[in-house]
Amino acid sequence: MQYTSTRDKNVSVTPSEAILTGLAPDGGLFVPETIPSLEKSLDELKDLSYQEVAYEVLKLYLTDYTEAELKDCINKAYDEKFDTELIAPLVKADSTYFLELFHGATIAFKDMALSILPHLLTTAAKKNQADKEIVILAATSGDTGKAAMAGFADVAGTRIIVFYPKDGVSKVQEMQMLTQKGDNVDVVAITGNFDHAQSGVKEMFENQELAAEMAAAGYQFSSANSINIGRLVPQIAYYVYAYAKLLKEEEITLGEPLDVVVPTGNFGNILAAYLAKEMGVPIGKLICASNENKVLYDFFTSGTYDRNRDFILTSSPSMDILISSNLERLLYFVSGNSAQATKGFMEELKQQGSYSVTPEMQAKMADFIGGYATEAQTAEEIKAVYENTGYVMDTHTAVAAYVGDEYRRRHPEANKQLVISTASPFKFVKSVMSAIDNKFADVDEFALLEKLVQVSQTEMPQAIKEIIDAKTLHDIVCAPEKMEATVKEILSV
Repeated sequence: MQYTSTRDKNVSVTPSEAILTGLAPDGGLFVPETIPSLEKSLDELKDLSYQEVAYEVLKLYLTDYTEAELKDCINKAYDEKFDTELIAPLVKADSTYFLELFHGATIAFKDMALSILPHLLTTAAKKNQADKEIVILAATSGDTGKAAMAGFADVAGTRIIVFYPKDGVSKVQEMQMLTQKGDNVDVVAITGNFDHAQSGVKEMFENQELAAEMAAAGYQFSSANSINIGRLVPQIAYYVYAYAKLLKEEEITLGEPLDVVVPTGNFGNILAAYLAKEMGVPIGKLICASNENKVLYDFFTSGTYDRNRDFILTSSPSMDILISSNLERLLYFVSGNSAQATKGFMEELKQQGSYSVTPEMQAKMADFIGGYATEAQTAEEIKAVYENTGYVMDTHTAVAAYVGDEYRRRHPEANKQLVISTASPFKFVKSVMSAIDNKFADVDEFALLEKLVQVSQTEMPQAIKEIIDAKTLHDIVCAPEKMEATVKEILSV
């Protein structure tokens, strides 16, 4: 398996090279030259553990890793850091299945990929005789940052610098980052939004002069964002696993289409579902759920992607995104693997802030359904599901649940539905508890944690216990235009 750039067909690298560099030299994203098919049937997969399913997926994409290397990475990633041996349990509430992806060390779905990425990356460095210290640059809308820092903390041969929007994450998310230990970890708050952080990081990756300067100082940049194929491929595994487990539990029959509803910001999570479908998993509709920053809803409705709009801060901050990086990979696939067309769209986006796809491309995206939830609808969904079932979900999951419910109201004949539950409600305790009862709206966020324990009848996650009395270790703040200078200062370049 070789990887090419979404913007240049002449680029061809091995899987480990793609993971090591993160972003193609031309600013494009790495994509597999072909999408493989599953080698084992879903009937065979249904009796496998999460780790075994992950191996069956990863071996098809990461073909220059040996079986021993892949299994070592998988076993180091999906271990006692997760609070359940199942790793990704399925929960049924009413007629909806929730795939809980928040049982890792930082109680968000990013753990599913960022637990394994450090191991894939350090293995890739050895394979490619990398002689420089790897500096992970990451932009976060709340969850990637903590999960990446937790994954890379004190990993030999690596440094990690995370940028996040100062007023664009929850208090728990911010405290998780600011209290992260590790001699190789730095966190920077920027006085802008997530799109500023993401654009700043991408600009540093594309800056060849900066790369040369870093190389001379003994550093090499890599990425922990979902632009890195090493982040995306592990996410495919949980869609394969979920379908197989529903099959095992006789909730679905072999070959029965299953719709998936994914709360979506940067488009990586739902792109992983698309790839699982292309590999042979009988996924029906790919329901793309947005909050009030509904750039993806508008795109799937009209065929025009337009980021020229107000950026809205919502109660689901990990989805407060107007530039969905991973959509570039989908454009490449549905344009018939045309790097020229994809590059053109990305140049239009950069210069004009918008682009429109062809009717032929739109037709190839017919299985994608856009939907969105307002702030009020998100809160109502949390309250309604809790009152009807006792199940407590976070704000991002609630966006997806609302959009899924709306789709079924319009299509009573629709397939069974899998909602991707991306974060623990403890991570967004203020919004969750205020939705359940507005008397909590003026109560301090940390004071509400014990209330949520009582309401949800679950234990407080270890990740929350750790930050309650933890010491703040990071205090750097910079303007978006000072990100490069801040990186140089941190690395003493």
